[in-house]
Amino acid sequence: MVKSRWTTLLAVLVVMGVILSACGQPIPAVIEKEVTKVVEKEVVVEKEVTVVVEKEVVVEKEVVVEKPVTPIEVERTGAWLDTVVVIEEPSADAAVRRMEVGEIDVYAYQVSNPAVASKVAASEALEAYRSFGSYNELTFNTVGPEFADGRLNPFAVPAIREAMNWLVDREYIAEEILGGMGVARWLPFNVASNDYALMADVARKLEFQYAYDKEKAAAVITAEMEKLGAILTDGKWTYKGEPVNLIVLIRTEDERRDIGDYVANQIEDIGFTTTRDYKTSAEASPIWIRSDPAEGKFHVYTGGWITTVVPRNLAGNFAFFYTDMGLPYPLWQAYENDPEFYDLAQRLDTSDYTTLEERKTMMARALELAMIDSNRIFLADRASITPRRANVTVAADLYGAVSGAWLWPLTIRRVGEVGGSMTIAMPSILPEPWNPLNGSNWIYDMMLIRGTGEVATVPDPYTGLELPQRIERAEVVIKEGLPVGKTHDWVDLTFAPEIVVPDDAWADWDPVAGKFITAGEKYTQTMTVNRKSTVYYPQDLYDTVTWHDGSAFSVGDVVMAMILTFDRAKEESPVYDAAQVPAFESFMSAFRGVRIVSTDPLVIETYSDAYELDAENSVSTWWPYYAQGQGAWHALALGLLAEEKGEFAFSAAKAKEKDTEWASYIAGPSIAILDGKLTEATEAAYIPYAATMGEYVTADEAAARYANLGEWRRTRGHFWVGTGPLYLERAFPVEGTVLLRRNLAYPDDATKWERFGEAAIAEVEVDGPQRVTIGSKATFEVYVDFKGEPYPPADISEVKYLVFDSAGELASVGPATLVEDGLYEIVLDEAMTAQLEAGSNRLEAVVVSKLVAVPSFDAIQFVTAQ
Repeated sequence: MVKSRWTTLLAVLVVMGVILSACGQPIPAVIEKEVTKVVEKEVVVEKEVTVVVEKEVVVEKEVVVEKPVTPIEVERTGAWLDTVVVIEEPSADAAVRRMEVGEIDVYAYQVSNPAVASKVAASEALEAYRSFGSYNELTFNTVGPEFADGRLNPFAVPAIREAMNWLVDREYIAEEILGGMGVARWLPFNVASNDYALMADVARKLEFQYAYDKEKAAAVITAEMEKLGAILTDGKWTYKGEPVNLIVLIRTEDERRDIGDYVANQIEDIGFTTTRDYKTSAEASPIWIRSDPAEGKFHVYTGGWITTVVPRNLAGNFAFFYTDMGLPYPLWQAYENDPEFYDLAQRLDTSDYTTLEERKTMMARALELAMIDSNRIFLADRASITPRRANVTVAADLYGAVSGAWLWPLTIRRVGEVGGSMTIAMPSILPEPWNPLNGSNWIYDMMLIRGTGEVATVPDPYTGLELPQRIERAEVVIKEGLPVGKTHDWVDLTFAPEIVVPDDAWADWDPVAGKFITAGEKYTQTMTVNRKSTVYYPQDLYDTVTWHDGSAFSVGDVVMAMILTFDRAKEESPVYDAAQVPAFESFMSAFRGVRIVSTDPLVIETYSDAYELDAENSVSTWWPYYAQGQGAWHALALGLLAEEKGEFAFSAAKAKEKDTEWASYIAGPSIAILDGKLTEATEAAYIPYAATMGEYVTADEAAARYANLGEWRRTRGHFWVGTGPLYLERAFPVEGTVLLRRNLAYPDDATKWERFGEAAIAEVEVDGPQRVTIGSKATFEVYVDFKGEPYPPADISEVKYLVFDSAGELASVGPATLVEDGLYEIVLDEAMTAQLEAGSNRLEAVVVSKLVAVPSFDAIQFVTAQ
């Protein structure tokens, strides 16, 4: 029986004891817009023993259901563990062996190696979390068509990048290289996401259009190469008398080694010479992230990413992956786009639409333009597991698993135990510098950074909806007619015909005067917006939240976050960073003002045209968690002093531009630089941006904070401070070890997030006739269960179907009808089947749950005949 992509993915997930369901990704959170995180993946039960036979999955024994976490009575705050030791283990296979003997407790990496998965499934000592957020792609260097030294870069030509979609056989990668533990992917949307389900008709057309066709790829590339002046002689491309040698930067720790070799082979087959540059994450990072693309140190990189939060809205992926709005790295800042695509990407990133239908139309066009642009091409979504010792429990995100879960430091423990130490291993440790503004974005770093920090609202690991962590409640007012809804009671959602920005709201920043510009000063007429959000922090915020160095949290930390939203993107600023401008301009296209209504208790209003479809995710908190970590105003002040003097830079792009150090708050030459600035700041009781910050921070607070930070540096050897449940005791980049300890001052009960046990992922099965007479009615049944019980209809938001004809074209789409609990009916009427030609067709059912935000799929083949 021929299986669809959906069915193949379902079979893959059976290996991990689950049938795919619906769950829902942040670009690094910039400015006041809090969105789902996307992190470079070096940047990730029920147990079954399975064997794979000719790409079909055969279950060998019954499911062993994982026992739920047993609540225990305990008076404890913050982390359950006292100590977390993080070590480097590049090999997943070796990690499994070490876990079985108790050397490692969790391998915090999304593993998609079938052999490793089988070992975990067969082990009595081990279990695994499954996740859907890890994926592979090819990142192209788009500078050119010549590098600085005159070498040709074919990937500067969009048509050649587009043709690479035909040159790469994604099904081969998913089935052969990933061993069936993955599904082919063409688009910037995760296949197991609500937005993919929404755009399924457009997606399937594009996937059909860009299906593997090596001859077509060669023909297009040949035509474009000849336009560049290259010559094909004896089957090899030359340019100005030299072979066209493409550098394929290949990661070595996982399946990307094989993907890189496969891609290099395909490129060589059409006439190019290749250099296969094999590198680990730490070795590759200086090349593809930090180097000037014009230097031509690589042509194509085997990229890998993790969507660390269940995605509620993937519309921002166009801006993140394809434009200079994405990341402040030299590669991103070199991207050039078709103006229509750039405009669409920015508008989708800032929710510049008024209806869901308009949003869908915009995304449909953006998907088409993304394939034409192809700054990167997506290859496969991985069906991954995160192995752990059987006695370990942690709130694992359905997309980000353990490494991407924001709740991991608050929930990880041994079942039935309090305290103690645990060892976590990852394939790489500390590949890049840590700094809160623009430090490392690798998952190996971000997992630990999240453990030491905290956010005002935390994403539900199963739905992606924000939950209140440090705030008390919020109010969201939306302009009437916009498509926003809500699920939870902590946010109050109302609609208004008009939302006016008050004149005293801060609307912009004057970097010379060091003061905010009010709406009354900036706008010449009354400004109205699509969204107003008001966030209420608890009465005891300043009494209960403490930075790791002992400094009390203050409103100054929040005001600093507001200032840094603007200042570094202003050319007149002493710390101006050109890499911040694209994202800032996108932000400013929607932002209209922010107002601190009250400082104690802290209440903040935000006015913007940007909104999310969920009210919970439309709340702007201004909590001081920056793009790459949490930052206290006094710790950031030292770095700003250093950057102003040109001693280092917060972003990799500026560090490269200025030929200076990329700032690190945990190790390396930056520590000595920060030492010097600490001395300066201490002597002067320095208050950064004093014209504004001076209204919220006193000289006594500044002096106390610098004293605290100095003692922290003396005892810990670094400047990394957060307010999270764990703190960084020591970081050893050379040795590949990090030591985290429990923050004794953390205010929340350890049991606060204990409720996250197992996601209610729907199991879907489609049944119906295998043969249908053209022009006659056909009825199909869709069974929707969870653990053998009917899935409650009240917990399902949608069950729909798609029919693809024998040519692979979408022939029909529509809703299924509820018959009874757990049973839905799809009826293809006489008029519909009359449109089908004789041949094999496919019906796909899509189930979207309210409890988890990852759609569930199943498919059935049927033959039509006269």
